[in-house]
Amino acid sequence: MITGSDNHADPQATGPSSGDMVSRRQRWMAALARAPVSRLEDALTGLVDVPIPQMLRSPEIGTIMVQARAGGTGGRFHLGEMAVSRCAVLVRAADGSALVGHGYVAGRDKRHAELAAVFDAMLQDPARHDALERDVIGPLLEAEADRRRRVLAQAAATRVDFFTMVRGD
Repeated sequence: MITGSDNHADPQATGPSSGDMVSRRQRWMAALARAPVSRLEDALTGLVDVPIPQMLRSPEIGTIMVQARAGGTGGRFHLGEMAVSRCAVLVRAADGSALVGHGYVAGRDKRHAELAAVFDAMLQDPARHDALERDVIGPLLEAEADRRRRVLAQAAATRVDFFTMVRGD
């Protein structure tokens, strides 16, 4: 299991530093949290040898307080509450080791949180990681980037440029 408590690489360790691992995990967890549930369901059914997850924390719905900053950089203030769903599962890797996956998603979709947790656990398995990164996470990130480009293009189409003409007197 990867934790965010140690962001410095061990000089004796080989391979990616724990800081690199944390950022990689943040990347795939963000992709899983933003993905449509139907895409995650399809990806899971397309896999071979899907491990059976053991629930550590059954999917549940709660609220979190969202904080913002005045002007984006000023003092923090409480913006309001937001509904979230979360889940934690234990999955056995091919070598028998236990992998703990967590899923946190915006909204009230317990199944989405469960799927995110299962994929999080499977992505921590070195034997599965590269294939899942290529076949699941990569396409999810591409779809999210396409969606963002479409939204930006729609917004750009409504842009109005105002200018002021100076009259000579």
